[in-house]
Amino acid sequence: MSMLPFTPPIVKRLLGWKKGDLDKDEKWTEKAVKSLVKKLRKSGGLDELEKAITTQSSNTKCITIPRPFPHTTESGRGPMQFVSLDGRLQVSHRKGLPHVIYCRLWRWPDLQNHHELRAIEGCEYAFHKKLDEVCVNPYHYSRVENPVLSPVLVPRQTEDLPAKLPPLDDYATTVPENIDYPYTDQPLIPETPMSEDGDTNDNSNNMDDLGDLSPSPPIDAQPVTYTEPAFWCSISYYELNHRVGETFHASQPSLTIDGFTDPSNQERFCLGLLSHINRTPAVELTRRHVGKGVRLYYIGGEVFAECLSDSAVFVQSPNCNQRYGWHPATVCKIPPGCNLKIFNNREFAALLAQSVNQGFESVYQLTKMCTIRMSFVKGWGAEYRRQTVTMTPCWIEIHLNGPLQWLDKVLMQMGRPHMPCSSVS
Repeated sequence: MSMLPFTPPIVKRLLGWKKGDLDKDEKWTEKAVKSLVKKLRKSGGLDELEKAITTQSSNTKCITIPRPFPHTTESGRGPMQFVSLDGRLQVSHRKGLPHVIYCRLWRWPDLQNHHELRAIEGCEYAFHKKLDEVCVNPYHYSRVENPVLSPVLVPRQTEDLPAKLPPLDDYATTVPENIDYPYTDQPLIPETPMSEDGDTNDNSNNMDDLGDLSPSPPIDAQPVTYTEPAFWCSISYYELNHRVGETFHASQPSLTIDGFTDPSNQERFCLGLLSHINRTPAVELTRRHVGKGVRLYYIGGEVFAECLSDSAVFVQSPNCNQRYGWHPATVCKIPPGCNLKIFNNREFAALLAQSVNQGFESVYQLTKMCTIRMSFVKGWGAEYRRQTVTMTPCWIEIHLNGPLQWLDKVLMQMGRPHMPCSSVS
């Protein structure tokens, strides 16, 4: 491996422990290690870093560097609800969160972002604690795994089901309320987004046994398990009330939806390539501002949306809204550089476990929770000129396939209505 001039021996030794094939980024990787070595020489943490990497042990001390940028957790009007991108470390022309950079270098080359990491119990300067110093010991973090959801015990429906269920309100034509940034009553993202045992710190994750939330099931109840699908979500793109292009099926845990014209791939859905013969000038103008768009993460059974664009994105997620006690149709604005948790599998599992004891219709109504709508640049709702999502120039509809398929299996176990559900009256 060719080195840059004047590479100190300690840098050579540390680079010798890097994981994976990083040859394409060889010069940048060396600069990143040199930058870290320079900082640790002042604090005396070099020996501890080499010990942690060579022994691959979490029984080592915190290795800290100053947090790169000021990180404010509160505004003058109350707690901030979004996780800011402040705290990124810049090395050469690239930026990244410091603990992610060094965990990727020395442990997981395929690491995508900080949502995939949780700190070990003894880490005093873990990134999520938002202290002036941040720990970059790669062995003070572990990877977040998807939680194993408890099967839902489903009683077989014995009484006659209604011949026709009431229509499902999917909120597409509802004029929703709006939540703006910052929301001052309670944080959207908890101050400590990941607890030491790996669960996120919202009320839903205090449920170790989701089955305990519902009454004891009948003897003939059958367990219905959750299965992770090959494609965790399907995304359709719309301009006003017209669907444009083919449905995108996401298999990767990180996906970018942008306005550029590069060919789409497994990790990228490029809207700029999609053509529409009846596209209006207003739609065309809005599409020019989509830019870097939004990134979706599906990690640890949770879905996050991060706004990469210079313009805000607007999200309608009934699951997120239910968490904070808002009306299910509420639209939340995500400003540039911020992210929001828009779905939680464990919360959904808890609702499903409760709903099976309330009847077929109650379970069926959960279908609307598995659809998330998101508009680019222009918002919609009671506080906007565009009051429904179909009036916005550019928007997407995200179908969460895992929860939808789980619902379908539960409904099959409960028994279908005598007449199929239909939108036709």
